[in-house]
Amino acid sequence: MASTVLIAAGGTGGHLFPAESLALALRARGWAIHLATDHRVESYGKDFPAAAVHIVESATMSREPLAAARAAFTIGRGILRARFVIGRVRPDVAVGFGGYPTVPPMLAAMWAGVPTVVHEQNAVLGRANRLLAPRATRIASSFATVGGLDNVPPSHLQQTGNPVRPAVIVASATPYPPLAGSDPFRLLVFGGSQGARVFSDLVPAAIALLPEAVRSRLHVVQQCRPEDLGRVHQGYELLGVEADLGPFFTDMPLRIAASHLVVCRSGASTCAELAVIGRPSILVPLPHALDQDQRANADVLSRAGGGWLIEQSELSPARLADEVSAFLADPQRLVRAAEAAKTQGRPDAAERLADLVENVAVERA
Repeated sequence: MASTVLIAAGGTGGHLFPAESLALALRARGWAIHLATDHRVESYGKDFPAAAVHIVESATMSREPLAAARAAFTIGRGILRARFVIGRVRPDVAVGFGGYPTVPPMLAAMWAGVPTVVHEQNAVLGRANRLLAPRATRIASSFATVGGLDNVPPSHLQQTGNPVRPAVIVASATPYPPLAGSDPFRLLVFGGSQGARVFSDLVPAAIALLPEAVRSRLHVVQQCRPEDLGRVHQGYELLGVEADLGPFFTDMPLRIAASHLVVCRSGASTCAELAVIGRPSILVPLPHALDQDQRANADVLSRAGGGWLIEQSELSPARLADEVSAFLADPQRLVRAAEAAKTQGRPDAAERLADLVENVAVERA
């Protein structure tokens, strides 16, 4: 009889992309896949390889009493819904990828006696995983060191890496593009919904400070919020800079592979893809985050020599213009950083995580 896994993941790309990679690896081994998530799956997980997608209610906890009571009620309803799903699906193992929508299905699985694996994509444990980790059968991590695991026995932790999409594996075969003389300099800029606005303000202003001889070499690919597309396009047009702009790029791995430098946030999936493909980056962590997870991720890649961590408060247009000018004056810095980034990549992370999931299911069979 085929084994069944219930995968729980928050409905954003950062959680769903690694979950999808695991699902593909397990499906290739004959597993039946079920996904528990929230309504955002319609935007990020339309092609998720699941036999069924189960929408489970959840909510983020709050310190405000009334909001906390409402959240607890919603989570309670989500647990009841997840318990019904588990009773019908009868999974051999449940795997959680973080985000508040994972809490009800993972708690329901634990209380039903289903073995569980919690995967932490970041270099510091997220709030949902912090709640679940002490109760999990095993914890898988992207990084060798993960902050916030003080209450977890070391024997329960295994580094697997952060699974990346098949398209990333394909893109990783592309060598770093040559950059010499007057070759075009390909700059890729993206930041998700919480970074695109900042970069829309910052990057065109930085490019405006560059000498004409430098601007003429630039080819920019930039993610922009829909409301910013017009003004950013006009800004680049006035500067005479070739730019490909869009609110979302479905072929992002290929665009990363084609770039000489990436300016981006430092979410876990972004860092994993940069490392597997092997591209240098200026990493700008999301400021004011409670867990400072993006800063921890960027710090790991930066310490390895694969990128440069620059806080948003320190990345002015003048600073970015200086960085780009310095790279063009010494392109070997980018080549070395690309090589260093690739040493941090784990292209086999999905298979390693699938091995762990199968082992957990067998141990508890």
